[in-house]
Amino acid sequence: MPIPVPEGVEVDFEGGKIAARGPLGTLSRSISPDMSIELSNGVLTVSRPTDSKTHRSLHGLTRTLIANMVQGVSEGFHKDLEIVGVGYRAQLSGEKLIFQLGYSHPVEVSAPQGISFSIKGTNKVMVSGIDKELVGKVSAQIRALRPPDHYKGKGVRYSGEQVRLKAGKSGKAKK
Repeated sequence: MPIPVPEGVEVDFEGGKIAARGPLGTLSRSISPDMSIELSNGVLTVSRPTDSKTHRSLHGLTRTLIANMVQGVSEGFHKDLEIVGVGYRAQLSGEKLIFQLGYSHPVEVSAPQGISFSIKGTNKVMVSGIDKELVGKVSAQIRALRPPDHYKGKGVRYSGEQVRLKAGKSGKAKK
């Protein structure tokens, strides 16, 4: 599947390195030197040398990684998180997020380079950046601070994530 390169995005590749520059920043990554990349008429095409299982899997991986780099430097990525629970909240203090998650102490999360946080209200957090892999990793680390409880539904969850509640001791499921 060809990868369309939007206007304002430059892609450079040489040997096992590929770099994408766009309005939001620059990303670079090393890829398998077996894969060949062609840029013509604003469209990137990744091709493989043989139909072996290894080359087929590397072909799809390389194509997806390059497509994510191009999309990241042009549009960026974001993940939304919700905080559910009485007294559970988050606040932004400079580049740090400070969570109150029912522990005896507040939990601080610093933004790594290339990641920015924003808050809507006190219970919605948005993690955004140009690297899809890093955005997902930071979101998963925040969710792991207090994963959703399967009995009461409290905790940090992805926006739109459905948590199935289990029945408690009495055998009644809460809704």
